[in-house]
Amino acid sequence: MFNKNSFRVTAILLLALFSIVPWQNADACTRFVYKKQKGKIITGRSMDFSIPIPGNMWVFPRGMQRTGETGEKSSVTWTSKYGSVVISSWDIGVPDGMNEKGLMANMLFLNESVYPDFVKNGYKKGLAISLWAQYALDNFATVAEAVEDFRNEQFVVVTDNIPGTNKKTTIHLSLSDATGDNAILEYINGKLYIYHSKDYNVLTNSPSFDKQLSINSYWNDINGFEFLPGTNKAADRFVRANFYLKYLPEVDSTHQAVATVFSLIRNLSVPYGIQSGEALDLSTTRWRVVANQTDLVYYYEDVLYPNTVWVDLKKLDFSPKSGVRMLPLIKGQRFMGEVSDKFIKATPFKFQGI
Repeated sequence: MFNKNSFRVTAILLLALFSIVPWQNADACTRFVYKKQKGKIITGRSMDFSIPIPGNMWVFPRGMQRTGETGEKSSVTWTSKYGSVVISSWDIGVPDGMNEKGLMANMLFLNESVYPDFVKNGYKKGLAISLWAQYALDNFATVAEAVEDFRNEQFVVVTDNIPGTNKKTTIHLSLSDATGDNAILEYINGKLYIYHSKDYNVLTNSPSFDKQLSINSYWNDINGFEFLPGTNKAADRFVRANFYLKYLPEVDSTHQAVATVFSLIRNLSVPYGIQSGEALDLSTTRWRVVANQTDLVYYYEDVLYPNTVWVDLKKLDFSPKSGVRMLPLIKGQRFMGEVSDKFIKATPFKFQGI
């Protein structure tokens, strides 16, 4: 058996190994699902990125006509079944949002992602990666519904360059719902892998999710109150998030639960200005989201312009006639508190395609 000192030595050696393997070269984000207030499901996520990633908050109603933006005859098409509140990236894509049924979609960088080949006017339709999260929010009330649809692989997810860079958008998609169910979707070597379980409450970046689970199984045998991996690396954040979720105490009120989720996602964030050369997994946290999926409240916190706003989705009109609305955040506009009445009518942005 290992004694306490042996555990520390082994852990340090393992951390040294993690620091040199190539799968850490990815932009950083963390996502977890909190279940420590009876009957409440709350998801927290950070958006960590090596360059500014400006975006606004949008309300999309039901009944929107969508296209996969991969060519007039080559795109999957659909009509949104559910309304949603989302955060945009550069107003060309959606990396995060929650729909009116409490389904949450979060996109996180995964350097290992390799998507299937796509041929315009081929036998399978395309979906631009900028729309992957929005497709889920528009079409599904639960994770189980989404998983059933995605397993059919009716379309090919098609990637493109990150604005202002020559780097491809390589991400995995996490889904959670108001029942506490979870799914992680990844494309590895052109094949779709779906991990579906109520136990899959944490996701960071690299490595692929199966390897994240293996790393965490090792750390489950170590007393995290005495030693936890402490760097900003994705594998370390995955371990810390799982540990804290396991040992956080039950709380009595929703206010306490939301405060707990914010405190944990801040703990897992990267300080503003931190960037380690070309190691993109050490990237500044740009913003954070906390989503109360039980009560349908969506919180947003900007790091550069410190403030927290939230939207009570129950106060929003998602009917087709209500139109698209936007809360302008891209230029550091300041709002305070609940902002469902602060959205303005807006022309929907065009999702980036090919």
